[in-house]
Amino acid sequence: MDYAFVLLGLAIVHLLAVASPGPSTLLVVQTAAVAGRRGGLLAAFAMMVGALAWAAAALYGLQALFERFEWLYVAFRIGGGLYLLYLAVMLWRHARDPLPAVAAGQPHRLSGWQGFLRALLLQLGNPKIMVFFGSIFLSLLPQDPPGWMDAAVLAIVGVNEFAWFALLALVFSGGRARALYGSAKAWIDRVMGGLLGVLGLRLILASR
Repeated sequence: MDYAFVLLGLAIVHLLAVASPGPSTLLVVQTAAVAGRRGGLLAAFAMMVGALAWAAAALYGLQALFERFEWLYVAFRIGGGLYLLYLAVMLWRHARDPLPAVAAGQPHRLSGWQGFLRALLLQLGNPKIMVFFGSIFLSLLPQDPPGWMDAAVLAIVGVNEFAWFALLALVFSGGRARALYGSAKAWIDRVMGGLLGVLGLRLILASR
């Protein structure tokens, strides 16, 4: 088997999934616009860390544990849904707050590490990510891959996740994008909050 083609196929499928709009995209964009470039890049790094955790879990058998103990999977989904609802409420509550300055030495309402933590919690609160990884790993990877292939798979996941979300962070932390965001912040935050709230409710209701 040509492992290079297998890994290339995995990289393309995963990158398309990462680039599809979802709560992670919304959160990184909003964090970059509010906390600036550093905050956005830390949120991108958190997305990578969370995705790597779920990818490793899929590679090393946590999905089998979820299949055996369905209540554990349901608990993760409900917890993730509740966290999305919490983020939605916070966005609505602070929608009218002015956009903070991000110049050196000036305080932000949202620090870079706070952005990192909430992005990481969002990523870890969605076990569907692991199910996705499990499905594409079963579909694309050989049944008995060589030992180095696990490391290659995790490297692909890490690079794709960070590259995409870092690109979003760099774009939306720029002066023009921040100015556009600041001029319509109340409406944008409410729309983002509404979308996160809907996604959170879907995650909870789908667990029933």
